[in-house]
Amino acid sequence: MSELVAQDLEALVSILPLNVQSKLRDMDGFGDLLEVVLDLGRVPEARFPQGECLLSDHEVSEADLEYVVGSIGSFGDDNRAGIERTLHRISAMRNRKGKIVGLTCRVGRAVFGTSRLIEDLVYTGKSILLLGRPGMGKTTMLREVARVLADDAGKRVVIVDTSNEVAGDGDIPHSAIGHSRRMQVVTPDLQHSVMIEAVENHMPEVIIIDEMGTELEAAAARTIAERGVQLVATAHGNALENLVLNPTLSDLVGGVQTVILGDDEARRRRSQKTVLERKSPPTFDIVVEIQSWYRVAVHLNVAKVVDSILRGFPVDAEVRVLDEAGAIRKFTEPLALS
Repeated sequence: MSELVAQDLEALVSILPLNVQSKLRDMDGFGDLLEVVLDLGRVPEARFPQGECLLSDHEVSEADLEYVVGSIGSFGDDNRAGIERTLHRISAMRNRKGKIVGLTCRVGRAVFGTSRLIEDLVYTGKSILLLGRPGMGKTTMLREVARVLADDAGKRVVIVDTSNEVAGDGDIPHSAIGHSRRMQVVTPDLQHSVMIEAVENHMPEVIIIDEMGTELEAAAARTIAERGVQLVATAHGNALENLVLNPTLSDLVGGVQTVILGDDEARRRRSQKTVLERKSPPTFDIVVEIQSWYRVAVHLNVAKVVDSILRGFPVDAEVRVLDEAGAIRKFTEPLALS
């Protein structure tokens, strides 16, 4: 697998301006590269887990940007493009006239074993939502979950792949997804309709979705879950509490409604008469907060946790840590609520 990652990394480097290519290849820790940033009129930068590094003494020119753009596929409505048969992503920044003035060339890696922390949960057949900040490895873990379910569990897995981030650019999906099938999405606005199409046309047992972010997608996810299909998806957010308070995505964990209590019930609860309560059963049974590449917090009963958050009660999570010896440690830890 390390050889495959190295080959893919070379595919990304080879589309960069020549002076940047040579500088990158000579760097210590080249294999840990996260992304390369090319902004017009600024010095190009390489970003690594440990920090940033300048790649040239010369500022990025229009010719440099045109060289990169000419070496990759076309940009979609979300200003993202890729390199065929790889997992890399190139995102464009444009000026008011639509001209590209900056590029973020992000390394996409297929890494075996990234789902080990939650592998037992994946096999339960329950729907799982992965939360975490950008760069925490949500998509990498999601890709590995797809492979494990398709190859090891032998399930029919369909990936709804917006921007081709999970299975790579081009018509032939990257080998990292195993025997999973991939449905491409023309534009992010259509992701919800492709989710429903996947269920209606292709009889999946599992649907994989990256970056859920709209009410339409939340509604589509509920429809899919109600049909008995396992969902594994990602969403941006640090913690489950953020999702509960997010009016766009709260339906994923049951939604929130305002309820007016009677006098007797308010006294019994020792609360105000107007309270927040969960509106419906959660779409996702389990929520996993990815805190780092080697640490996650797991909520095994989302309904119970959401009810506790809305009532202001303490919330405990099962924390799982992958240590240096490769063993998984589990312990319970209270999570502070804002």
